[in-house]
Amino acid sequence: WYQRRVREAVVSTQSTGITLTSRNLKSLEKVCTDLIMGAKQKELHVTGPVRLPNKNLKITTRKTPCGEGSKTWDRFEMKIHKRVIDLKSPSETVKQITSISIEPGVEVEVTIADS
Repeated sequence: WYQRRVREAVVSTQSTGITLTSRNLKSLEKVCTDLIMGAKQKELHVTGPVRLPNKNLKITTRKTPCGEGSKTWDRFEMKIHKRVIDLKSPSETVKQITSISIEPGVEVEVTIADS
């Protein structure tokens, strides 16, 4: 028990935050589950995915290009979904976990903080 505790202290663990953003919710959730399954297979401490509020980008434009005719409007909306996953692990392990195939349209941002 003591030797295992000392060995864990020698390996420098880092707190790593992985931020995932996407317009497509299904692909974002798939990447989240893949990352968490990979981390749990390596027996890492995982917190998340924390669901952050959506960004709703709205644009309202006139339907007619010339400005004549009845005043009709088009409303377009784009939702951006965001998830945060925190891992406590060595940096080499994080590189192995994040090397999974990531769905197109999902952006991954990794921030590393020493702890």
